[in-house]
Amino acid sequence: MFAVIRTGGKQYKVAKDDIITVEKLAGEKGATVTLDDVLMVGEGASAKTKAAGAQVTAEVVEQIRADKVLVFKKRRRHNYRRKNGHRQALTVLKVTGITAAQ
Repeated sequence: MFAVIRTGGKQYKVAKDDIITVEKLAGEKGATVTLDDVLMVGEGASAKTKAAGAQVTAEVVEQIRADKVLVFKKRRRHNYRRKNGHRQALTVLKVTGITAAQ
């Protein structure tokens, strides 16, 4: 069984025991997270869209930060240079179960 979920403005196709990295969610290591924004649930070739009441449960594996992305701004011939860095906070999840709507 698989599900398509939406979190952090992105969509992920997940199945049981998958490990995914999403934008930061609240919760400590070992906590259980329930994702209610399920767009599709399916098994094999059949799938149901707009599965109201479907849920995906996951366990927080760890809270990490992504690699640094450098932001460099420059305007030619104006002696204008700005350099910034950004590290996005991420959460690693392990999908423990998919509950389809009845």
